[in-house]
Amino acid sequence: MAENPRYDGKPLLRLAELYVLRAIGELSQAEEDKLAAMAPNLRKTYGVDGAWHEVIAHALKFPPNAAEIINTLWQKSAAMAKANKVPLAPQTFAEMFVDSNVVN
Repeated sequence: MAENPRYDGKPLLRLAELYVLRAIGELSQAEEDKLAAMAPNLRKTYGVDGAWHEVIAHALKFPPNAAEIINTLWQKSAAMAKANKVPLAPQTFAEMFVDSNVVN
């Protein structure tokens, strides 16, 4: 899924970032399609039914409204970055969110 040393030995890390990108409306259709195709294996691995993002939310022990919370935080962070003339890429936000909120 990703060829970056950041993810070595941490398969859930990239999936968590993709969950965040989906929550903020920045997940590409190509990635969404790949993840949908992975859903059966994810369901089997984590022992829970649902779409890929529901399985990942369960694996991360996120609350049911996690996507809404993440999106609100993204909107605030993006506005603050813009006001300070600092770029904030969606992937950077996803990494910062996961690094701060996900134990891996």
